[in-house]
Amino acid sequence: MAKKKVLITGGAGFLGSHLCDRFINEGFDVVAMDNLLTGSLDNIEHLMGLKNFEYYHYDVTKFVHIPGDLHYILHFASPASPIDYLKMPIQTLKVGSLGTHNLLGLALSKNARILVASTSEVYGDPLVHPQTEEYWGNVNPVGPRGVYDEAKRFLESITMAYHTYHNVETRIVRIFNTYGPRMRLDDGRVLPAFIGQALRGEDLTVFGDGSQTRSFCYVDDLVEGIYRLLMSDHPYPVNIGNPDEITIQQFAEEIIKLTGTNQKVIYKPLPTDDPKQRKPDTTKAREILGWAPKFSRAEGLKPTYEFFKQKIKG
Repeated sequence: MAKKKVLITGGAGFLGSHLCDRFINEGFDVVAMDNLLTGSLDNIEHLMGLKNFEYYHYDVTKFVHIPGDLHYILHFASPASPIDYLKMPIQTLKVGSLGTHNLLGLALSKNARILVASTSEVYGDPLVHPQTEEYWGNVNPVGPRGVYDEAKRFLESITMAYHTYHNVETRIVRIFNTYGPRMRLDDGRVLPAFIGQALRGEDLTVFGDGSQTRSFCYVDDLVEGIYRLLMSDHPYPVNIGNPDEITIQQFAEEIIKLTGTNQKVIYKPLPTDDPKQRKPDTTKAREILGWAPKFSRAEGLKPTYEFFKQKIKG
């Protein structure tokens, strides 16, 4: 029987590269596509010699063509951290709109199943806690974060339009804060920022008073949830994340303890529209996919910390 082929956009990014690993291990032919705007070839260097792996340096906001059969598409191309999407607002909007449109067109022409990466940002600064998939969100479309939030909301809308109008097999994952090896130290998200500051001997910067919350999911758990969702028959959005909620203040203290450093915590003003609470309701993932996170924060932080320690040394 011929191997199944999967296209992973953003394949050289943090999540994309872990998905490449998973699908290689599952025996797929994997095509990774990335324009390296925020991705890095270091993340997929270990796959480059494999006969069932191909990499294309390409921008998916242009017309996308893959020769031959294609069975699955995972659309993970997008700047994903505040530093990136505030620096590249137009590219962020284009990859969420034009890029998604191109890949849905490819899925239609190839009769392929497509899973698109949405995120908890579709909920904005939520007024409902924890966030269920039925919650419509509280988003400022013209605020600085609007370029990312609305790109993801459009991505979901056009994906559902292709599902209902063209009968394309679509899946939508809403990803909550995820961490693990291959994250960029400089991507501005709270976890790499804290670990990087601690390793460099700098004080840890907390924005606001530290009472805002996040829920951190280890990357292996996320990849398992994504794989199960792709293979399911559920076309509507599903939250994948770890519901173990922690305040930013508590998390800073956890990182200081983990790194064995004695930094202080310093406080700066909270950025505009920064979400005060983040906690996924994962009932759907549990009931539909039989999925629940396995890694505790303590278990996931160990390999993540080791990865960053080597990066800083390097």
